[in-house]
Amino acid sequence: MDLIKNKKNLFLIGGLSLLLKIAFVVFIAQISGAKAAPIPESFADLADQLLPTVVNISSTQVIEEDDINQGDVQRRSPFGNRNRMPKFPEGHPFNEFFDDFFNNQYQMAPQRQQQRDPISSLGSGFILDKEKGLIITNNHVIDGADEIKITLHDDTILPAELIGVDKKTDLALLKADLKGQKVNEAIFGNSDTMRVGDWIIAIGNPFGLGGTVTAGIISARQRDINSGPYDDYLQTDASINRGNSGGPMFNMDGEVIGINTAIFSPTGGSVGIGFAIPSVLAKPVIDQLDKYGRTKRGWLGVKIQDVTDDIASSLGLTKAAGALVAEVTPTGPAEKAGVKAGDIILAFDNKPVREMRNLPRIVAETNIDKDVTVIIWREGKRLTLKANIGELEKAEDDGLLAAHDGKKIDDLQSDSEDDNGTLIPEIGLYLTSVNDDLREEFGLDNIIKGMIVIDVDTNSDAVKKGVDVGDVIIAINQKSAASIDIIQKEVKNSNRNAVLLQINRQSRVQFVAVKLQNSDDKDAE
Repeated sequence: MDLIKNKKNLFLIGGLSLLLKIAFVVFIAQISGAKAAPIPESFADLADQLLPTVVNISSTQVIEEDDINQGDVQRRSPFGNRNRMPKFPEGHPFNEFFDDFFNNQYQMAPQRQQQRDPISSLGSGFILDKEKGLIITNNHVIDGADEIKITLHDDTILPAELIGVDKKTDLALLKADLKGQKVNEAIFGNSDTMRVGDWIIAIGNPFGLGGTVTAGIISARQRDINSGPYDDYLQTDASINRGNSGGPMFNMDGEVIGINTAIFSPTGGSVGIGFAIPSVLAKPVIDQLDKYGRTKRGWLGVKIQDVTDDIASSLGLTKAAGALVAEVTPTGPAEKAGVKAGDIILAFDNKPVREMRNLPRIVAETNIDKDVTVIIWREGKRLTLKANIGELEKAEDDGLLAAHDGKKIDDLQSDSEDDNGTLIPEIGLYLTSVNDDLREEFGLDNIIKGMIVIDVDTNSDAVKKGVDVGDVIIAINQKSAASIDIIQKEVKNSNRNAVLLQINRQSRVQFVAVKLQNSDDKDAE
């Protein structure tokens, strides 16, 4: 009896403890204002409503004899042409996934057969405008296609034509005759309102199986997967596989808040890491493709880099923020506005630039020929400039965005002294003037002037920051490094713990903040 009584007591104590824990959680949730969204009992009603908005896309590319090289051909996947896939950095896990996919999925037929048979690709899309017949998908789904067909929810197959593409965001706009068809139009929602943990559903054509519905949550926001200059992906754990590309991601109100574009998978199948282009990024692009057949992005005319803590400290900023201007394109909007290399852009068109990667998208979404306010940080002060925005695509067509198009520093004068170099111990660099012999040795353009690094102290911060022999210092603390005397003066008079070096490396300009040795008594402002 005592044993039974003890068990009853333990049970009552345990139950009371559980109730107290639940009450505590509820209390914390109430005082914090947190409200847990109810778990949907079913997605069936929503799926019934949305499935008719989604189409399956198949594209074919005719192989010409010239495409065949020693028995091999260019092959396509459900994500598009292999040689036209979105490019990822060397060693990126997506590259391994795509290589495995092609090696596993395609066996090369004899050369004669490859010459006869077209290459097929499968993907997904969704209807934006039934009356106009507009359909959205990914560019890589239809890239290089000679023929595009869509399959509606009721298995009706229709031809489609390409209206326009944008490779930078991997989007494409198609058109088909949808009059009289039993289809629904998708509505764009606001992806900026989505929170990590919110429910979503994805609909697409995985592995060519047809309309397939999967559900999950937003796993993360603002993912940069190095696929383009405007990466800002939504990440989800909803099952997304090959063939889902171009399909919509819906919120629980049935609005499109993303376009499924890529997955990360070491196995080739879904492992719960998928990426979608957010609707707020996609909608302006689609509107331009519909209106012009191409994009018309804003253009400022600068090359930029991250503002690190050391760079911020060297320029007197209390915290790292903004985009550091590394080069200014000649005759571009930024140069006309008075922007200079070494400026930090803190705000653009009344929008804060919290980090470097924010600026390209803000500029791109700005109307062409609009006068905007640009707030910069220069020589320890905030300055306000006015810039008239140009068109990115026109600048590209005019060749203003070539590999090394930045503004050259042509107002620097080489030091006339003839010596074997000087050590600047505070920054650990052994410098000398650029001369003809050094130009030939390091392959320097005649226009490049400044002080060249001929040795680096292995114990210095400069070597940690990657400063190397052959780099040319063209400016220090935003002043031209025309002589050793100027560099020595800037180092000696610096009241901060670092100096900002503007370096020309193989015709590319970048900024590096180098901490001063024995600078413990120098405090950043």
